[in-house]
Amino acid sequence: MSSPTIGVFALQGDVREHVRLLTELGVDAVAVRRPRELERCQAFVIPGGESTTMYKLARTFELFEPLRARIRAGMPTFGTCAGMILLADRVEGGPPDQETLGGLDVTVRRNAFGRQIDSFEGELDFEGLPDRVRAIFIRAPWVESMGEGVEVLARIEAGEAAGRIVAVREGHVLATSFHPEVGGDDRIHRYFVDMVTTA
Repeated sequence: MSSPTIGVFALQGDVREHVRLLTELGVDAVAVRRPRELERCQAFVIPGGESTTMYKLARTFELFEPLRARIRAGMPTFGTCAGMILLADRVEGGPPDQETLGGLDVTVRRNAFGRQIDSFEGELDFEGLPDRVRAIFIRAPWVESMGEGVEVLARIEAGEAAGRIVAVREGHVLATSFHPEVGGDDRIHRYFVDMVTTA
C-alpha cells in the first residue's frame, strides 16, 4: 500500500492541520463526516477538539458505531488530545455520560494539566524518533493507567507533571496528549503513516 487513504474525523476539531500534514506526506487524506466516507479509508485520525461534542456529533451523524467497529476490527487509528480521550477505554474527569470509541487499554484524565490558560509547550523524547519532539499541550489529557499491552512512547520530563505519560501505542492504535499537527513537525504523522503502510 504505497498511498493509503486516511480519514480525518471532520465533525469538530482541528481537521485542516491533519489533512494538510497527511497530504504533504503523500497520503490521500479524506475529511470524514458520514459512514459512507469512512468506508473508503484504510486508516483514521481523530483530531483535538472537544471530546464530549465529538462523540455526540458522531452519534448524530451515525458515524460512532461504524467507527468503533472499524477500530475493533484493526483499522490503524491515531488520536491527538481529544482523540486520545475518544480512543481510551476509560476516562476520568469527564461527564457521567462520556462515551468513547475505545481501542486503547488505558485510563485517561481529561484536562489533566489544567484549563486553557495552563496550556504550554515543551520538548520530549519520543520512542522511535532520533530527535526530540516539540509538544504543544492545550487542555490536554494524560494517561493515568494502562494495560500490559500498551507501549509508552513519551512522558513529561520535568515540572509538576514529570513522569506523566503523554503518548502511547497499542498495536494498531496510536495516541498523543499533545498536538503534533501544530507547528509543522510531520514526524509523528510519518510514524503513523508507516504504521498504516506496514500493517
